[in-house]
Amino acid sequence: MAFVILDPCRGEKAGECVSVCPVDCIEEGPEQFYIDPDICIDCAACQAVCPVDAIVEEYDLDPAQEKFLEEAEKFFSER
Repeated sequence: MAFVILDPCRGEKAGECVSVCPVDCIEEGPEQFYIDPDICIDCAACQAVCPVDAIVEEYDLDPAQEKFLEEAEKFFSER
């Protein structure tokens, strides 16, 4: 499992999540931050500091939110 950053991050891009991630799996994209699902260790440090509650566990995604996981996977596969 991994954590996923959702729509509230778009436009906000506060970035607290980046500085607390112990495995450096969060990177800034053009519209929001993304978590690399292949590197995330599910520690939840990012979720605890997000000021807009934009970070959820992958298994808590509803069908409409699954696109955010797909966007993160695409972001890291194109690097």
